[in-house]
Amino acid sequence: MTEDVPAEAFYEPLGDGRFASTVATAGPWSPGLQHGGPVSGLIGRAFERHDPVPGTRVARVTVEIMSPVPVAELDVRVRTVRPGKRITLLEGEIAHEGRTVVRAAAWRIMAAPSHLDSVTHAPAPPPLPAATPPFEAWRDLHMDGYLSAMEWRPVAGDFGQPGPGTTWARARVPLVAGEPDTPLVRALTLADSASGIGSQLDLGKWLIINTDLTVALHRDPVGEWLCMAASLDASAGGSALCQATLADRSSEIGRALQTLLVDERH
Repeated sequence: MTEDVPAEAFYEPLGDGRFASTVATAGPWSPGLQHGGPVSGLIGRAFERHDPVPGTRVARVTVEIMSPVPVAELDVRVRTVRPGKRITLLEGEIAHEGRTVVRAAAWRIMAAPSHLDSVTHAPAPPPLPAATPPFEAWRDLHMDGYLSAMEWRPVAGDFGQPGPGTTWARARVPLVAGEPDTPLVRALTLADSASGIGSQLDLGKWLIINTDLTVALHRDPVGEWLCMAASLDASAGGSALCQATLADRSSEIGRALQTLLVDERH
C-alpha cells in the first residue's frame, strides 16, 4: 500500500453547502467514482450542523445511494422533518449538477442522563495492531483514493479474500479541509467499508454494490482509531446483507448495516 496521501482532505469547502471532491474520495473500482465512506461522512456533518440543539446527538443515520457519486462538485442540503426538543427527524440530500445522488435521514435525540448505568453486551475490542501491513490482495483495485486516505490495521481475516474480517482504521486526512472530524464523521467515514472488510464472496468473481448504509451509535466514539468487525450473508435468488459492529479502544459503540446487490462480474 502506498504511503502517499492522495490529497490533504476528502473535500474542499466552496461555501453555501457546496464542496469540491478531491481524489481522496475515489473508491476502489474507479478513480472517477466516490467511495461511500466520505459521502456518508459529508451528509453526517451536515446533519450535525443543521439547527443544533444543546444536549442532543445524532444517534442514527441512514444513507440511500441513488446512483454512483462522481468525484466532482457536490451540493449538500438538510431540512427538519419532525422538530422537537428531545427527538428530531432530519432529511438531507447530496446533488451533482442538479441531480440527487444521495438521500439520507437522521434521528437526533436527547442525550441520556449522565448518571445512567451504561449497559453493553459486546466483548472488549481486540488490541490495536502495532503496524499497517502491505495489502497485496488489493493491487487490482484503485489504490490512490479512499483506500490510501485511510490507514488500515487488520486483526482477523485477510483483506481481499472471502470471509468475515476485523480491522482497526482511521482517516489519514480530514473530511473537510481546515476542520477536525467529529466522532460521528469518523464513524460514518469508515462504516461503508463493512462489505469490503467482511465479504463472504470472491470480489474477483462477484460484483457487490450496497444500495444503502445505516449506522446506529448508542454513544459517540472516542479517539481517532475505530475497530470494525464485519460479516456478509448472501442467498441465491435473493441479495446480500452485511452487518458490522463498531468500537473504539474501550468498548463497542454501535452497528452498521448494508443491503447489497449481487451480480456476476463481467
